[in-house]
Amino acid sequence: MATYFEMGGYAWFVWPAYAFSAAIMVGLVVTSLTALRRDRKILDALEAANPRRAMRREAAAAATANSEEATSDA
Repeated sequence: MATYFEMGGYAWFVWPAYAFSAAIMVGLVVTSLTALRRDRKILDALEAANPRRAMRREAAAAATANSEEATSDA
């Protein structure tokens, strides 16, 4: 097991590379979730300003749900 963690003498290069990659991945997830929350707030504000916009989106979602039900019944 110790030989695995030593990585054939390259552990000083391999483990920091893994840590750097993991940090980048976590940063991408955090950035994506932050942007998603921000965009949802913007969308909610737009829909509050123009209720017809929300109604169109709800109608499209209902139509999609109805078409999915029709294809699952077949």
